[in-house]
Amino acid sequence: MGFDFWDMLWKPRLVASSMVSGIQSTIGAKKGERKYLPMEHIGGDEYPRPRFVRDSFFSLDGKWEIGDVVSGKAGVFSRSAIVPYPPQASRSGTFGKMAEEFVYRRYFSLPEGFVKDTVILNFGAVDQKAEVYLNGVRLGEHEGGYLPFSFDITKALNTGGENELLVFVTDTLDKKYPYGKQASDPSGMWYQQISGIWQSVWIESVGHEHVTALTYEWDGQGLKILVDGTADSYEMELLLPDGMKRTERLLPGENSIRLDEPRLWSPEDPYLYSYTVRCAGDEVRSYFALRTVGIKRCGNINRIHLNGKPYFFHGVLDQGYFSDGIWTPPSSGWYERDILAMKELGFNTLRKHLKVEPERFYYDCDRLGMFVFQDMVNNGSYSYIRDTILPTLAPFYRGHRKDDRGARVEQETKDFFINHSREIIRHLKGFPSVVYYTVFNEGWGQFESDRVLDILRAEDPGKIYDSTSGWYVQNNSDVESVHVYFHKVPFLKLWKTPIIISEFGGFALRCRKHAIFEGGGYGYGEVKSSEALTDRITRTYREEILPLVRKGVCGSIYTQLADVEEEINGLYTYDRAVCKVDRVKMKELADELYAEFERAVLDF
Repeated sequence: MGFDFWDMLWKPRLVASSMVSGIQSTIGAKKGERKYLPMEHIGGDEYPRPRFVRDSFFSLDGKWEIGDVVSGKAGVFSRSAIVPYPPQASRSGTFGKMAEEFVYRRYFSLPEGFVKDTVILNFGAVDQKAEVYLNGVRLGEHEGGYLPFSFDITKALNTGGENELLVFVTDTLDKKYPYGKQASDPSGMWYQQISGIWQSVWIESVGHEHVTALTYEWDGQGLKILVDGTADSYEMELLLPDGMKRTERLLPGENSIRLDEPRLWSPEDPYLYSYTVRCAGDEVRSYFALRTVGIKRCGNINRIHLNGKPYFFHGVLDQGYFSDGIWTPPSSGWYERDILAMKELGFNTLRKHLKVEPERFYYDCDRLGMFVFQDMVNNGSYSYIRDTILPTLAPFYRGHRKDDRGARVEQETKDFFINHSREIIRHLKGFPSVVYYTVFNEGWGQFESDRVLDILRAEDPGKIYDSTSGWYVQNNSDVESVHVYFHKVPFLKLWKTPIIISEFGGFALRCRKHAIFEGGGYGYGEVKSSEALTDRITRTYREEILPLVRKGVCGSIYTQLADVEEEINGLYTYDRAVCKVDRVKMKELADELYAEFERAVLDF
């Protein structure tokens, strides 16, 4: 094929493509110099926390100074970065590798009349460790780069003048912490490392009486609103589907709310109930939606049901990478654009792969009607031979490791993965679009998956749990989850659990002006034109996925939404400038798939 086997051996999955008959790839080409691929700013920079909105809002996004850390203290501030873009991204203005330790600095003064009784500093996410100081006072620290955190800064704040905020960052790619697909030396399916602030930073102020948390539960029968805060009681104003408003008195803790003729949420009707909660010193706007998801028997097949009816999840892998912002899009409006672009192609599901997004992404999925299959974020070790080559080339090997209870994972790493995954589930529990959690992907960091799934399920029993996506199946999972590359989707026998083809396809089309390298790049089989790519995708669905719908397949996830770095197997280019497939034919394929599913379930 024109490239050297040993030269590629270190590249994950790439060797597999060279050893499968009929697969063409460009992985042997010289990569050349990385290009800068700008994306446009399309608006949409709204309040960063859509399920807990306050009018009190002071943004700290914008230019921050970046300095060295010397003996644990801030050294010389010689650079700047635009927050919320990670400093490795071109959008940040820094655009380069970072030291394992560095510090951000930002001076700010709050507007007159802004400060009430309590002032809160919020971070969307900082990778991997953050230690925060305000005016020389240590506020605290946070570990793990994917979730939000806050500090009460009331006592440390200079209300009448300038404030100095310091954020010390440590990111050594310590495998104790979740890291997803980051690598210090990116290549193949391992991407650039990011570090530091990559989501919005803002300040808000509230009275002594205020709301600290709002959640809800809906089991298909009754609605409960759960309120946490410092007040003795709260007023809730609820907007009903008919346009009428209703007022309820809420107490701290659990409150039962009666709803006549509830309007259920689905991608076809993504209805959101809006409500406001008030007390003497605070007002918070939020929303909820009513839907159930579970597994029921349909004839002799177990299928996933939405609101009591069988449903087919036609999805695409979404890694959440952007050509000029890496983890952060040019503006939050890009989440809407990506979602609508996939809906235009007929998809109803995004598998959010090994990354947790800002809340704006999940809100846009809620309001636009797009399911989310959410991955937990891997930490621990990765073995190229064990976790990629053997199960990819030899499907019979996938069940070789029948018991992962003896996996060699440090106890500290296990504990962090479990606690971090529990926090992800708590954080995302109230988004109706999130219906499915993937615990371990392709064996990466996998350990005691049966036990881990039980722990995580206790956080949110009303979801579907995929314990071991791809391979190394154990005993405890809601679904049978299969990854297929380099060979045809196999005939699948009826399992006791629903079947999800959770990754497949990944066919590559190079668009040279929209790839970060002139040469290089790869996918799982290359084509030369948009017509050829569309044909190959639609033929694969019709020949390999469609026939399995009647056999129990409840969903499929095509790889992937957009190119990522060297991967050129997206439906869109990395900069989202080019849709590589025929939109009309992809939508026709989706309609054909949904129609076949409807026929399959009606036959029982």
